[in-house]
Amino acid sequence: MTTLFASSVVVSPDAGPFHEDPGVLGFYRDLVEPFGSTVDEQRLRSGRNVFHKDLVDRLVESEELTGATADLVVVTHALPDVHPFTAVASHLNMRLGGGAHSFSVSEQGLAAPFTALRIISAYQRGGRSENAVLAVLEQTTLPTPHPLVDSGELTDTGVLLVLKNGAGLQAEAVESFDDAEATLARLRELAGSGPDTLLVTGPWVQEQDFGSAARVHRVAPGSYCTSVWLDLARHWQQWQRDHRLVVLCDVDPLSGSGHLAVLRSTGTAG
Repeated sequence: MTTLFASSVVVSPDAGPFHEDPGVLGFYRDLVEPFGSTVDEQRLRSGRNVFHKDLVDRLVESEELTGATADLVVVTHALPDVHPFTAVASHLNMRLGGGAHSFSVSEQGLAAPFTALRIISAYQRGGRSENAVLAVLEQTTLPTPHPLVDSGELTDTGVLLVLKNGAGLQAEAVESFDDAEATLARLRELAGSGPDTLLVTGPWVQEQDFGSAARVHRVAPGSYCTSVWLDLARHWQQWQRDHRLVVLCDVDPLSGSGHLAVLRSTGTAG
């Protein structure tokens, strides 16, 4: 079973300079103008300009990832990179030894890391991966308006998870739902699993009273797709000790779809 073995987190790293590249601006214009939007260069100049590559480099350089390697690398994000021509999954592969299959999952909103966990679990069940790395990246410098970025509530963040086979906090299931109502119904069902269940709800999940059957950990605002993964990376060792079942859940504020990852603790990871 796919088990969490190590993690690292980066939140609001130092801002970078504006990347002066007419080719990038031309690419952005070709991308959005056919759909009636316009590129605002000032948004890029005044943004924090934290590239996905910057986030990955900081995540890999964490003490928790010292000596880490991988045979499978999956990079996920909901918001695009500042620089559109960087193969970040390949770069992360190189930073981890260069021997992995690597690719990205995007264009799914905050579903992307849930989809990636499902893919990694399938690889590991089939014996095609023993040492996988999942990166969840979020940067907030965009050339066009975006409702979540323009609200001012999002922060540049990144998460890296090392996933292997073994005892510990294991990925048991990943579930998706068309709307928040169906998602909350499933959460209420899982809340009845017992007092050793922890529901980890993202900032986009409407606050609910799940009764006294399960504990609830609510993730603070400030993230979109990194949401529950930030707190998983911070607290998984404690959660593994204290809870038999850990349920990660968030609802995409743009599409309304809901996503769950059910993790079961089977002992202490090596």
